[in-house]
Amino acid sequence: MTISILSLHTYPVKSCCGITHTQVSVTPGGLAHDRQWVVADEHGVFLSQRSQPRMALVQPALDETALFLNAPEMPTLRVSLRKGETAADATPLSIGHSVTLGLDEGDTAAHWFSDYLGRACRLYRVHPNAHRLVAAQDVTAWRETHPEAEGFPQEHPLGFADAFPFNIVNQASLDDLNARLVAAGHPPAGLLRFRPNIVIQGLQPYEEDELCSLHVGDLTFAAVSRATRCTMINVDPATGESGVEPLATLSAYRCFEERVLFGLNAVVAGVSRGTVLSVGDRVLPVHEA
Repeated sequence: MTISILSLHTYPVKSCCGITHTQVSVTPGGLAHDRQWVVADEHGVFLSQRSQPRMALVQPALDETALFLNAPEMPTLRVSLRKGETAADATPLSIGHSVTLGLDEGDTAAHWFSDYLGRACRLYRVHPNAHRLVAAQDVTAWRETHPEAEGFPQEHPLGFADAFPFNIVNQASLDDLNARLVAAGHPPAGLLRFRPNIVIQGLQPYEEDELCSLHVGDLTFAAVSRATRCTMINVDPATGESGVEPLATLSAYRCFEERVLFGLNAVVAGVSRGTVLSVGDRVLPVHEA
């Protein structure tokens, strides 16, 4: 079977609902507009579905001028895409173990999210002067052990994603997980619980564990690590409610050194102006030697 892209997804606001694409532009820091906004508390610490599961119900949409957000019993929030602010407007934000700069989207957006979540918070976008990078040790480790690494960039920009600009999921692995869930009497897990950017079809279940890279046209996606999974996958994107599955089932057979792994984290090389990915694009996987 031909290995190809089955679906493409972006999540403009970190931890909110995603947008599914048939075609999407690619940047060195991720798919266009992916995780370029974040909701943070009064201390500048980001909020996520782990503590605010109702964020799963915030549905984004984009046009050429604005980001639009909708949520249950809330009016539509419009956030302009215009930039041009200066460093004086930068707010330090904590994303995981790193600190970056955010651009405050103003009181209207802050009131909207505060009202919806029932706590004080504000909406920020990636500041033009932010310089957050994928951890050097992760890229270095890949470059030192793979023959393809010659000429592969060391530095990779990062918006508000946890640690990597691309998350890749193998549909066959999800099918296997869902077969286990159904056999145990649980409903299957929807794809968007895992918040992938790129979903691949044509691989065997968990064959992605053996990959060092994937090529799509002129693009090389370096599989710098396998993706760790936490309780966030237990939040149902349709209801915003949290349970114990599918993490409990996944933990029973995908726990490695006390970490539950599912999918790949990746960085990219070969991006040029106008580069796009499309559903159906052929994928050439390169296995570990």
